[in-house]
Amino acid sequence: MSTPESGPGGVVEEVVAAEAEAEQRRRRDSQWFVIHTYSGYENKVKTNLEKRVNSMGMEDQIFQVLVPVEETLEVKDGKKRTIQRKIFPGYVLVEMTMTDDSWYVVRNTPGVTGFVGSGSKPTPLLPEEVEQIMYQMGLLEARPRPVARVDVEVGENIRVRSGPFDGFIGVIDQIDAERGKLRVLVSMFGRETPLELDFTQVEKL
Repeated sequence: MSTPESGPGGVVEEVVAAEAEAEQRRRRDSQWFVIHTYSGYENKVKTNLEKRVNSMGMEDQIFQVLVPVEETLEVKDGKKRTIQRKIFPGYVLVEMTMTDDSWYVVRNTPGVTGFVGSGSKPTPLLPEEVEQIMYQMGLLEARPRPVARVDVEVGENIRVRSGPFDGFIGVIDQIDAERGKLRVLVSMFGRETPLELDFTQVEKL
């Protein structure tokens, strides 16, 4: 018979807390990796991989599968509508602890063509790269910065001096003086990736 101190509610709370702690321990060594997919198969790969994780009992090594998307406004037939646009077409992100078993499960998922990395070794994303992607997806709140102006031109090389990409070198692609924003191309995943930055986040080389 349960006592007031250890009633059913208390036991459930203890179990939930223990499970959360165990989950935290399992995810402590996890990192985010990028996988190539066939074009247009990003969502199918996510579904297939999640099913394989469940059926093969890999929940303690593969934690999250993400297709990076952002909301954007589209005008069609004179009507405005909000659509979800893939930020990195042909790529899917996976939060996982890299082992031979987890590599095998991901690599052999239908639609996956391989991991992003040097040679045959998958390269994990840096924490600041993950943070930047989460910002773009609206999963993290961007830090507000004052609007400022800087004397730069399109095509000019700059250095990012604050934020998740601090220290990165990029090329200015667009300048939005009214909003105090720059579109900068930096090298990410082995290809040029556009970032929207404030004037205050960059400096001339």
